[in-house]
Parts: sequence; C-alpha cells; structure tokens
Amino acid sequence: MARHRKYEAAEESNPALDISSLIDVCFLLLIYFIVTSTITPRESDLGMALPAANPSTGQPEIEPMFIRIEANGAIYTGSGASQQAMDSDTSVRELPLLRGQLDMYASAARAANSKPLVQIYADGEASQQRVIDVLNALAGVNINSVTFTDLVN
Repeated sequence: MARHRKYEAAEESNPALDISSLIDVCFLLLIYFIVTSTITPRESDLGMALPAANPSTGQPEIEPMFIRIEANGAIYTGSGASQQAMDSDTSVRELPLLRGQLDMYASAARAANSKPLVQIYADGEASQQRVIDVLNALAGVNINSVTFTDLVN
C-alpha cells in the first residue's frame, strides 16, 4: 500500500493593513480645512441690545437714520422723498458710499451728545450677505444701536 502523504498548506502570513496612505489623506484634509478657514474674512461682531419691557421716556436728540435694503441688493438711506441711493453693486462688499454716509451721521450724532441710532428695513428677498455687509459697515463706524423695522415711511 502506498503511503499517502498529505501536504500541508504553506502558512500564510498574517494580513497587515497599511494605513500610511490613509494618514497622508487625513493630513491633506486637515491642511485644506485650516487654509480655507483662514481665507474667509471674519465678520465683525455687532452686539444686539434688546429693548426693555418699559419704553424709555426720553426721546433721542437726533433722528434715527433709515437704511433700506432692496431685493436686488441696492441700498438706500433716508425715508420718503429724501431717500438717497447708496451702493447698488452687490459684488462690492465694503460699501464705501454707505460707510461715508454713516461716518458723517455718527460724527454729527456724537457732536450733539447723542447716540447714533439706525433702523434697517431689509426686503424679504434681500440676501443675508447684503444685510451682514450693512451690519459690518455699521460696526466699522462704531454704531451699536441698530433696530430692524418692517416699514419705512
């Protein structure tokens, strides 16, 4: 009788997982997010003070400035017949005409020993970025008393 010999299968080495490429991808993603987060400009922090339950008895010494933001991004100051068109180009986020007008208004209010007050009417279809641009312009000239209204006469 012939001898049957069973051949043993060659031992396979334990499979190993090479994660060096995974680590490289993680570092690339980390660098990407760090770089892109520093490119976007930081928005100015404008603290909002909510009015108290009781209305104040004193009237402001200077009339509040009205700012209207249209759906197409155009910005107007004043109310009624005295409206003036400011910055209408939505690609310009610095709003130089509005900043100049706000700077004159703020200096006139401070000269009268009054606090500059601004009321903003934003159309429902106006972009949020345009409203933020206006708030940044207000913060740039140190105007902190801002109210959002729903009607401008």
